[in-house]
Amino acid sequence: MIPITRLALGEAEAAAAASVVHSGWLMNGPRTAEFERLVAEYVGAEHAVAVSSCTTGLHLALLAAGVGPGDEVICPSFSFIATANAIRYCGAVPVFVDIDPRTYNIDPELVEAAITARTRAVLPVSQIGLPADIPAVKAVAARHGLQVVEDAAPSLGATVHGRRLGSLADLTCFSFDARKILTTGEGGMVTTDDARAAERIRLLRAHSASVSTADRDRAQRVVLETYPEVGFNHKITDIQSAIGVVQMGRVDEIVAERERLGRRYDELLAGQDGVETPYVPEGFTHVYQSYNVRLRTERTQEELMVAMLELGVATRRIFAIHTQPAYADLPSVRLPHTDEAAARTVLLPMFFGLTDDEQDQVVTALEKCL
Repeated sequence: MIPITRLALGEAEAAAAASVVHSGWLMNGPRTAEFERLVAEYVGAEHAVAVSSCTTGLHLALLAAGVGPGDEVICPSFSFIATANAIRYCGAVPVFVDIDPRTYNIDPELVEAAITARTRAVLPVSQIGLPADIPAVKAVAARHGLQVVEDAAPSLGATVHGRRLGSLADLTCFSFDARKILTTGEGGMVTTDDARAAERIRLLRAHSASVSTADRDRAQRVVLETYPEVGFNHKITDIQSAIGVVQMGRVDEIVAERERLGRRYDELLAGQDGVETPYVPEGFTHVYQSYNVRLRTERTQEELMVAMLELGVATRRIFAIHTQPAYADLPSVRLPHTDEAAARTVLLPMFFGLTDDEQDQVVTALEKCL
């Protein structure tokens, strides 16, 4: 079986995790600070705040952007459900808009049409490794005094006109779960140039304690913390961060290999009329957290996924959030490009360590199923 993903972890990551266990400091300590520094430097942001997941990062980033009960946040429906869930965690309402049918990312022109007096922020998703048009979304948001909180969960390392995601939006959130560009098992990071937003996220991730556990332990006197607002337990462990530090030392290699595999899929599928390969706008780079193909045959998405599995190849799909039962209470919305993409696209195996032979098997199986 060729899986949809395979972990790219080795002895260096294991040794890093073990060193934290032996250190006696397991939570949100020196390895976390180092991990934050490395990510901030890599993406070109002033600040990076490590959190327990990208989902909790989105939640805290939205709060830092001023989103609260009754507010509206504009986002795509063609995404993992965490995108909209984070909005609801704030008591706000997700307002779904359609995607560009070529990039599968939010259409900036439709963002402007969806803005109302209740809109507080825009939450574009840089989907499966391809950046959303963050400069265009920011231009729209700036005209209306809105914050841009980017869900770049699967897109660490991707660029727009030479600038990495994480340095473009007001706040950007990355994921380090098992299928992402880098993995710490679970975990996330929020990057921003806004010092006040970064500090608020640091407080909120640890119950809003006025003094961190590390600072209290280092103090040579008794320090009594206060809790000025209700916060959350969204911290990351130093075990995870130590793995992340090792992974950051390999990030250029990992991104380059994913890009090579993406180009190779393009070449192998170039003559196949049954699928449409990914589109990458000029000036954008795609880091291929997943390789997404659009079906151009009468076979349904589910039929193809079942047939691929029978041939030993795992696949996945991206669904439309507005069709899920959890969001049935929202007003109905017409999103033709989203609905078509949700029904007619399939994600193929893509991961660091995917061999050329395995990739050939994936393509052969796809051609048989088509």
